[in-house]
Amino acid sequence: MGMSTKETALFGWTPEQVANGRRWVRAWREAGPALEAIRRRELLQLDAERALALLCGPADYHVAPLAPKPTSGLIEQQSWFKKARGCD
Repeated sequence: MGMSTKETALFGWTPEQVANGRRWVRAWREAGPALEAIRRRELLQLDAERALALLCGPADYHVAPLAPKPTSGLIEQQSWFKKARGCD
């Protein structure tokens, strides 16, 4: 099959832009394994409490949370819906 006349994503790019794009792809292809190694090393060294603090904000994660509610609130929600409809 020959080349189609359909335009490609690079249609209109100058030869210099194509060369720069190829260099960019090559640079990321070469950097990828090194960046992945850094990511893995950082994950292995990560302190769980520090990660939680970064994600959720500072807190004392050694203190037990408040007692859980006895229900999810779904029953109370249904009760409110019944009242709103005038069924209760």
